Amino acid sequence: MANSLWDNTDISYKGCDAQLLIFLFFITDEFCPLTIMSYDRYVAICKPLHYGTLLGSRACVHMAAASWGTGFLTALLHTANIFSLPLCQGNALDQFFCEIPHILKPSCSHSYLREIWVVVIGSCFGFGCFVFIVVTYVEIFRAVVRIPSEQGRHKAFFTCLPHLAVVSLFISTVMLAYLKPSSISSPSLDLVVSFLYSVVPPALSPLIYSMRNQELNNVLKKLDVWMIFQKD
Repeated sequence: MANSLWDNTDISYKGCDAQLLIFLFFITDEFCPLTIMSYDRYVAICKPLHYGTLLGSRACVHMAAASWGTGFLTALLHTANIFSLPLCQGNALDQFFCEIPHILKPSCSHSYLREIWVVVIGSCFGFGCFVFIVVTYVEIFRAVVRIPSEQGRHKAFFTCLPHLAVVSLFISTVMLAYLKPSSISSPSLDLVVSFLYSVVPPALSPLIYSMRNQELNNVLKKLDVWMIFQKD
C-alpha cells in the first residue's frame, strides 16, 4: 500500500519474505474458520440440544488455536521452501505482491519441483477442508428437509446461505489462481485472478455476513426510502 502511494515498485528481499509469510498465514487462516463455521452450522441445525456442549468456550478456543497454528506452520514451511531457492533469472516479479508462482519464475532450474510440492500440499489441505464442508452441508440439508415448518426451513437455509457464498467465492478464485493451465496464463490475467482471490473474498465476507443483521437491513431500507424521496 505504501509503495502504491509513493509510486514505488521496489521491495526488499526480507520484505518480500515477510509479505509472503503473512499472506500465506492469512490465506490459510481464512479457510480454516470457514471449515469450522460449517461445523458450527451443522451442530446448530442437526444437534441443537448439544450446541452448548460441543461448541462451548473451551472448544472455540481450541479450534481458534488450531486454525492459527495450522496457518502459521503452513506459511512458515512454504516460505522457507520458496526462499531457499537461489535466483538465477533476475529479481523482477510481474505481480503487485510477492506471490509463490511469480517468485518461482526467476529461480534456478528444477524450481518446478518446488511448485509441484507447493500445489500438492496446498491441494491436500484444501481438499480435506472442502470434503469436510461438503459432508457437513449434506447432513445439514438432510436435516433441513425434515423440518416440518416452512418458516424453520427458511431460517435454516438463510443461516447457511452467507457461509456458502463466501466458501464458493474463495475456493473458486483460489483454484483459478493456482490450477489454471499455463497455456492461458498472461500477466494481465494473473493480476486479475490474484486480485480476485486475495482481495475480493475478504472484502465481501463482512458484507455478506452482515446482510442478516437486522440493524443493517433497517439502515438499507431507510437509505432506499431516502433515495426514492430525493428522486421525487
